[in-house]
Amino acid sequence: MPYLSKIALNPRRRAAVSLLSSPHRLHAAILAGLAVQPVTERVLWRLESNTSHRSEVLVLTESRPSWAHLVDDSGWPGADGGEPLIADYTPLLERIARGREFGFRLTANPVQSVPRPTRPSEQQAARLKEGADHGSRARGFRVAQRTVAQQLEWLLKRSERHGFTIPDVTATPPGPGLHTPGAKDLELTAGPAVAVVSRDILRFTKRKDGPRVTLSTATFEGRLRVTDPDALRSALLGGIGPAKGYGQGLLTLAPLRTAEDAGRG
Repeated sequence: MPYLSKIALNPRRRAAVSLLSSPHRLHAAILAGLAVQPVTERVLWRLESNTSHRSEVLVLTESRPSWAHLVDDSGWPGADGGEPLIADYTPLLERIARGREFGFRLTANPVQSVPRPTRPSEQQAARLKEGADHGSRARGFRVAQRTVAQQLEWLLKRSERHGFTIPDVTATPPGPGLHTPGAKDLELTAGPAVAVVSRDILRFTKRKDGPRVTLSTATFEGRLRVTDPDALRSALLGGIGPAKGYGQGLLTLAPLRTAEDAGRG
């Protein structure tokens, strides 16, 4: 039975600062919340908010976790709003049906595979040299998609295989009396109902003397329509894209409000 957790961390505590500065350390702390060790189940997580006053981490696990160690060391033990929230994820999975639409949020590491990077890093250059020395061809290299257009294209190309499409939205025409001169010459264009709401570049090391890891990340928000319920459930439980151990790939859904719901509100 999968569980979705939300854990609040206090960025003003030293232990929290250490975790929030390194996805590698935060991942290890999250795995420590599972009783069965070593951890063999898929664990997805995402840093949902990170301010000077409060940080929140979403975690999806296959078994029920305990976050007492994170709260005691890095949170607000005993305080109102300091307790982690742990919810059964099954009801959300059961609501997925073909044709249904949801709001979604995804933080991912958009990359593409190329035979030779334009500007190879130190590690990539070493791989290329090793391949040349041995007369073998190096495997493809993962290169970050850095522009917003590239990142959106990366998601759109993968949506169908993960059981959903992103519907188009159209520009809303101006109301009566609000038509501006020349506006009749402008065409109302459609586009996918998704936007990149934030981007970041994460740099960290797995160990003190180890090579630096660099990840280019993008957070997407938008609306999706279910085309294959089983494939979408797999994407929710298994994640999308690489670097899942470093807080990438967790797709979360939110039911959309209907016109009937808005009328009740």
